[in-house]
Amino acid sequence: MDDLTQIKADARKAAFQRRKAAFDMNKPGVAGHLSEVLAGYRGVPLSGYMPIRTEIDPLPAMAEAAAHGPVGVPVIQAKGTPLKFSSWQPDGALRDGPFGAKVPEVDDYFEPEILIVPLVAFDARGGRLGYGGGFYDRTLELLRAKRATLAIGFAFDAQEADDLPLEPTDQPLDMLITESRVLQFNR
Repeated sequence: MDDLTQIKADARKAAFQRRKAAFDMNKPGVAGHLSEVLAGYRGVPLSGYMPIRTEIDPLPAMAEAAAHGPVGVPVIQAKGTPLKFSSWQPDGALRDGPFGAKVPEVDDYFEPEILIVPLVAFDARGGRLGYGGGFYDRTLELLRAKRATLAIGFAFDAQEADDLPLEPTDQPLDMLITESRVLQFNR
């Protein structure tokens, strides 16, 4: 294991502990600011995610957005490839997908213009530490090459870190939303 790999592993371990503590507090209405921001983009195709383990839950905001336009969730195709996004509805049938996240029973793929991005840690400059598979970095690079694509990180305040081990291939966030605030980053 090289130094950067170890530094990232240590940063993830610390962030997972902070995220679990925030998740265990079970605060109500954690998606309120996310809903407010998405209200300004009614009808724009977007992707959220099906929360797993201790991830902050975007489903209430996604359900509101689905009343006004297409909403999808990521579907992993294979290791080392970009994500695809399948149409999601609040009451839609789901099946087990890779890594424990549910995905729509029937694949109906589209390209979102807004991605609500799960993460392990973030910094005050729009940096994001993910799970290490590079799925969102590859996906954002692909989508941003085609059109303006807004990447909104969604996390608990406790997931903020001062110094993240980032690489040139890491795609930055345009915005970060927590249970208490909205951060916008100039790109």
